[in-house]
Amino acid sequence: MRSVLGLDEAGRGSIIGPLVVGGFSIAAEEIPRLSELGVRDSKLLPGRRREEIYSELGRLGECRTVRLGPSQIDAAVAKHGLNDLEIEAFAQLVRAVCPGETRADACDPNVRRFARTLRARSGHPAPVTARHHMDRDDLVVGAASIVAKVERDRAIAALAAEIGEPIGSGYPSDPHTMDFVRRWTASRGDRTIGWLRRSWAPTKRLMRERSTRRLEQFEG
Repeated sequence: MRSVLGLDEAGRGSIIGPLVVGGFSIAAEEIPRLSELGVRDSKLLPGRRREEIYSELGRLGECRTVRLGPSQIDAAVAKHGLNDLEIEAFAQLVRAVCPGETRADACDPNVRRFARTLRARSGHPAPVTARHHMDRDDLVVGAASIVAKVERDRAIAALAAEIGEPIGSGYPSDPHTMDFVRRWTASRGDRTIGWLRRSWAPTKRLMRERSTRRLEQFEG
């Protein structure tokens, strides 16, 4: 049976933790069962429901992930290559699965270029279809978005447990996350923090604020 691989990511805009690329492969004949399961864009599902669906996805197909840590992301951003890093992670999953068809939520503004690049990088001859927001209107990519989101949420929960205090969602739009990062960097600095994306503008802004406060205290 022809298999279809869906690809999506979670955590691209986060200031804390990994970017998780999720893949879900399923026999083409089984795709309608995803609708019966309630699969849709992970952002439209509450956390508990995502977990429930994720636990069932492994019975219908195969779930895979690639985690890209903050240091990898920072290095890619320094070279203006975040999209390139993400495409390589997508290609890694294509090579692992060798599907009959790949469907991906494109991270490149040019979706045709994204599809060509992904196919070339993977070295796999099967066709690639890519669109923006494909997780909203394609069941297989929607399933991949659930895989990525659940694994990303689990990574953030594990990090919070390791740190020993709540850290919020990890996104700069979350005031709980930004308050946590502000307090942590104010007391400990940022150079040895493996979970913080230092290349992100909010992180740089916090570091500038910290440096300014220290200079003011020294001059005072």
